[in-house]
Amino acid sequence: MPRVLPRPRSPHHVSGPPGPLDPSASLATVRRWYEDGMGWPTAPSDPPELLTGVRFDVLEMPADAGSAVLRRWPLLGPVALLRPGGDPIPPGNRPKLLVLVAPGGAEELPGILEWLEWGPLAGDLTARGAGGRMPAPAFPFGPSSPAAFGSWEAAVWVRPPRTGHEAENSLPATGFGTGFGDGEGVPDLVRLVSAAATECHRARLLRAGNAQSDRVCGDQALAFSNASRISAGTRPRSLTL
Repeated sequence: MPRVLPRPRSPHHVSGPPGPLDPSASLATVRRWYEDGMGWPTAPSDPPELLTGVRFDVLEMPADAGSAVLRRWPLLGPVALLRPGGDPIPPGNRPKLLVLVAPGGAEELPGILEWLEWGPLAGDLTARGAGGRMPAPAFPFGPSSPAAFGSWEAAVWVRPPRTGHEAENSLPATGFGTGFGDGEGVPDLVRLVSAAATECHRARLLRAGNAQSDRVCGDQALAFSNASRISAGTRPRSLTL
């Protein structure tokens, strides 16, 4: 059964610019909302982009895998959906979920994956950190309003951030006292990466079974079921957390 992403939520306590906006809103207004309303720096690009590695880093994963991660942690966020470009959609250019994590998370990702014993199997899970960018997602004003602004052709918020600067305080991170493990709160970065890597691998196996795999990890075999990895003694730690 195909996994369905939850409907985008309305922003929490959004104090947007006066009056309704639509996709034709000026880029200056978009940029000012993110910089003044959220305190997030933007790049001087058209359409606007948010700079990563300053207020947050980003974990990027296929949307089919990310939807399972969102179901596991209902309070995880902010999260954006990155829409694919091109018509028809090129192989490997499927929708992606961008999960905001604490600054420095992108730098820690390779080491966490290595510790979790995922190695090249987690090739679908990537990150954007210092020096990177992400599209400034469209920001709906209400559940029944189509009006939005930002890079509405490229991305949209699935779980929008809160205005102000408190969003960074709840982002997944490593260290003592971060996250709430397997509960319904915000996970620490290690558990988030663990779940994301597991779901990315599971989604690739399902796509391969449906003859839809794009083999983005090169020649790495896809026939690594959990049972076969346990038999070989290579079961990743992430499946035991």
